[in-house]
Amino acid sequence: MRQTSVQQKKFAWMGRERLTRLISAMAIGALTGLALFSATQVTGRNLFIITGSVAGLVAVLVMEAYGRGARLSEVKVTVPQLSEFTFVVNNDARQVAWQLFVETVTRVSTQPLASDEGNIREALSSLYGLFATTRDTLKGSRPSLAVSSGQTVEYLAVTMLNQELRPFLSLWHPRLGTYEREHPDSSESNWPDNAACREELRVVQGHLHTYALGFARLAGVQDAAALVGTRSPSS
Repeated sequence: MRQTSVQQKKFAWMGRERLTRLISAMAIGALTGLALFSATQVTGRNLFIITGSVAGLVAVLVMEAYGRGARLSEVKVTVPQLSEFTFVVNNDARQVAWQLFVETVTRVSTQPLASDEGNIREALSSLYGLFATTRDTLKGSRPSLAVSSGQTVEYLAVTMLNQELRPFLSLWHPRLGTYEREHPDSSESNWPDNAACREELRVVQGHLHTYALGFARLAGVQDAAALVGTRSPSS
């Protein structure tokens, strides 16, 4: 009985709420119709005054919306092997930086690979995927506005491709491929260049870690270091 009473009260409340919404909608509709009717009766100078006021209001709202999207901010980011640069970003650039941050920080290739663990082929394939995704993200995005006071998110992304990924992949991918073709039944651990490749991979991973933090700063990610994680000096 108590449950039935509760349900009855609930249905009654829902009915009153619906009735209130209907009455409010009717009142708003009536006022809107009255305003439109009054506007159609206006002629001469008053008509131009009302029309100009509405046009001015719309223009202000559009300008404010555009200003929020185009508003620039400066962010300092350290670029591995180079220096600290000032970057200038707007909302579009922050969106691109967020996509690149997610792609970089979630890749297997950016996770530490111990000398006796993991798979180099998997890491190289992941780096290739990061290279392709970064390039596609840039190709699918609008170029940043040209500014004289700082660098853009495209600069950080292209630098990561040309300074880190391209040199490493162009060196080690062919070498590992040659070994795999010549020794199809051999374990990767028997590859003579295994240790040297892993050592350079750790260096690249450390730099990618810094790039991920840079993309996070450009995107405005809060507490990015906690998301990316920390690396030990030996990583």
